[in-house]
Amino acid sequence: MSVSQWFVLVGAMLLVMGVASTVLKRVPLTPAMLYLAVGLIMGPTVLGAFSFNPLKQSAVLEVLTEVAVLISLFSAGVKMPVPFSFRQWRAPLLLASVSMALTVGLVAAFGVWVLGLPLGAAILLGAIVAPTDPVLATEVQSRHPGDRDQLRFTLTCEGGLNDGSAFPFVMLGLGLLGLRNLGEYGLQWVLVDVLWATVGGVAIGVVSGVALARVGWWLRGAPQRHELLDDFLGLGFIGVVYGLSVWLHAWGFLAVFFGAVALRQTEMRLARRDRLPAAAGEPASTVSRGALVFKEHLERLSELVLVLLLGGALYRDSWSWAAVGLALFLFFVARPLSVCVGLLGMHTIASVRGMTAWFGVRGIGSLYYLMYAIQHGLPEPLALQLIQLTLIVVALSILLHGLSVKPMMKGVGRREVV
Repeated sequence: MSVSQWFVLVGAMLLVMGVASTVLKRVPLTPAMLYLAVGLIMGPTVLGAFSFNPLKQSAVLEVLTEVAVLISLFSAGVKMPVPFSFRQWRAPLLLASVSMALTVGLVAAFGVWVLGLPLGAAILLGAIVAPTDPVLATEVQSRHPGDRDQLRFTLTCEGGLNDGSAFPFVMLGLGLLGLRNLGEYGLQWVLVDVLWATVGGVAIGVVSGVALARVGWWLRGAPQRHELLDDFLGLGFIGVVYGLSVWLHAWGFLAVFFGAVALRQTEMRLARRDRLPAAAGEPASTVSRGALVFKEHLERLSELVLVLLLGGALYRDSWSWAAVGLALFLFFVARPLSVCVGLLGMHTIASVRGMTAWFGVRGIGSLYYLMYAIQHGLPEPLALQLIQLTLIVVALSILLHGLSVKPMMKGVGRREVV
């Protein structure tokens, strides 16, 4: 498929989605399901009008998925209804740490004993498919800044956190494969990849978010009265925070998410301090609010393009029993079990716990980690095997979670974050 034909396909999909958005809200389908269906039909599975090779185009796909995840993390961060506290954030913190580690371990065990993978590759596979996705999980995420629904907050916050907490396991897998230095007895991995990269990423994000909020607030106030381009500020903020984190060997995904949280929460505190009028509990003019609409449009566009490419990367023989079995094990065993263990002792209502256990949507984040591993020297035979497994996991997540999300979200009782 030529570049001009790609423009026609993507443009046509945008026109259809723009016209049919109201109809789509009434049927048990998600936009990602439609994009995947078109990709499968136009791709090698049916018509063969185009195909996409993730191995040969891994460098391009790494950048595309990286940008998509960063935009989604910023959007998720500014939607957080409450500032960071261990009491209110305890559930997503446990999901992003305890449940994440347990999921990686369970998938690694499946990889070794069922798929016959070496230990390093099995851990890497677990790290690739363990994090929930902030891009494709929009149907179960917070709908707007200040949305205090407990389930949506938990899933949104978990998606923002575990895209960073998965990185140490990616590094561990690469290290066991001989592609990264873990240090003697894994000491370098613990000190750098786990401790420094995590703490450094959070610190960079928080400091940057608070600084931008205060500068923006000062410039908008008297006597300056500057008009600010919030879209540019939001994109610039993502670029600076992420680039600085990578430069300092900290986890940039965590930095962008916590930076967005700090940005919005600081703006809210400044609005309360100055007793400014607010609509629906929100200040009328803030960087976080102004940048969010543009970021959500970019998020939808990136979702469309990447899911179309996913469909173009799947062949009929991609649907092996090993790949389908891994996906079913992840959705019906590893995710529910890890959530139950992670939330032990939490006073979470049964419906919220059950929905959290089911809606572990996998997507663009998994593709990014896979491309990252390939770009860091993953051997081609192993890369091809992990590509097949990961693509099927993501495709089945789009289908299974997409079919169930609207009926199940309507049936769950609403409970607010307290």
